[in-house]
Amino acid sequence: MIDLSTLNPAQITVLGSAFCVMLSMHFTSQLLSQHLFYWKNPKEQKAIIIIILMAPLYATVSFVGLLDIRGSKEFFTFLESVKECYEALVIAKFLALMYSYLNISISGNTVPDEIKGREIHHSFPMTLFQPRIVHLNYRNLKLLKYWTWQFVVIRPVCSILMIALQLLGLYPTWLSWTFTAILNVSVSLALYSLVVFYHVFAKELAPHTPLAKFLCIKGIVFFCFWQGMLLDLLAKFGVIQSRHLRLDVEHIEEAMQNILVCVEMVIFSVLQQYAYHPAPYSGEVEKMLRQNKKND
Repeated sequence: MIDLSTLNPAQITVLGSAFCVMLSMHFTSQLLSQHLFYWKNPKEQKAIIIIILMAPLYATVSFVGLLDIRGSKEFFTFLESVKECYEALVIAKFLALMYSYLNISISGNTVPDEIKGREIHHSFPMTLFQPRIVHLNYRNLKLLKYWTWQFVVIRPVCSILMIALQLLGLYPTWLSWTFTAILNVSVSLALYSLVVFYHVFAKELAPHTPLAKFLCIKGIVFFCFWQGMLLDLLAKFGVIQSRHLRLDVEHIEEAMQNILVCVEMVIFSVLQQYAYHPAPYSGEVEKMLRQNKKND
């Protein structure tokens, strides 16, 4: 047993973060093993596995950043890029999962007749580029897919350019804000396409609890992004200070972000137990439906 009384606050923080990483891995591996045991629909469950691995990946990468908290700016940019590139893949896989639930295949040009012609209502600022109301067809579904997948391409390209420019010493503040703006527009467009898709097919998707599934993804993105912005503001206004610590304000900010992510990923890995439960593939749902029919 480890005697916590002999440890300093920094060591206790690292141990606590490590414990959180192990917890998120435990809950995720538990859910992963259940899906592998009830391997009934590979197309859907492959997407689910990629999605649920998001929480432990974020926790692990954040823990690595915490261990090497005195790392360079390029190192932290690389760690953030790993998380955000995976985020881009998860968003794309989530849309693919929704398409699978509705038997839509863009590559196979398959769109069920019963969903063709539905109205898609666009809101500002998308109405600057699209009519406010469009009717659902193959082209519009393909467009929603492209709006999602553009982030999968733009995110890694921006990451490579950001790291390369930092290493070359050609990364002024205005360029950093430019990349931030590009990435924010890109991820907003990807998330917007998911929201539009959900509103159009909310009724058909209801049995698959899409909102809970989406909130698990959106929650991770939301907390990581906005708490990072909040910590940045607190540092600029002098609330976060180095004081007697041997780290500068920027590294303290990075450490706080990494600690918070490690803790939050435990919460999201637990929520995923409900949102991505393997019951639809285990036969339990069919048994319940048959039982309900007998009772009726």
